[in-house]
Amino acid sequence: MIEAENVTLHYGGSQILHGVSLTAEPGQVTCVMGNNGVGKTSLMNLLAGRHPRSDGEFRLMGERLGRVSAQEMARRGVGYVPQGRAIFPMLSVRENLETGFGCLPRGSRKVPDEIFDSFPVLAEMAHRRGGDLSGGQQQQLAIARALVIRPRVLLMDEPTEGIQPNIIAQIGQVIAALRDQGEMAIVLVEQYFDFAWDLGNRFALMERGAVVAGGPKAGLRREDLHQRLSGLAAA
Repeated sequence: MIEAENVTLHYGGSQILHGVSLTAEPGQVTCVMGNNGVGKTSLMNLLAGRHPRSDGEFRLMGERLGRVSAQEMARRGVGYVPQGRAIFPMLSVRENLETGFGCLPRGSRKVPDEIFDSFPVLAEMAHRRGGDLSGGQQQQLAIARALVIRPRVLLMDEPTEGIQPNIIAQIGQVIAALRDQGEMAIVLVEQYFDFAWDLGNRFALMERGAVVAGGPKAGLRREDLHQRLSGLAAA
């Protein structure tokens, strides 16, 4: 569904990504893990069209893409839940959700009922300002906003960061349900190991802008991956 092959990325004169390859397929969660500052968010920004790659190939639904804007990626069915949520604090919950309408055909500009089924608190608080919500509620809003465009690919950057355990569990259930529908490819950047391991089908462990370990879950041992991740954190 979405594939990056040997991509590099520069910010000015600094190279951030070094030959990264990543594949995410429908009905699977591809987990990208690693310490802070290794390039995970930069990779997500590249996949979302927020920053152009310097080199390498990028394909979406089998089509090779050149430089494509974030708006065009959203039109093509790529939803993005950025780190830090990036909701609009002065807009209501409903208005935040409706910001995704711009990339949809006029006949599809509706918040699907399933979103409120997944996150009932958003229906209850539809007229409250986004900035008045708790951190966990804002994260649910950020995920729901990405789902409004009915994505075929969902990119999620640290959805559990700073969130209370009961909301983490609810977000995990939503991700699992989306995965199990079999139609959406999900790329999940996550530092909470147990959360990632429970949901993931493929793993990519990053260090210094490169993928240094990983593969399908079936070919990995939980202890080995956790030890490798812990070793990077201690280095």
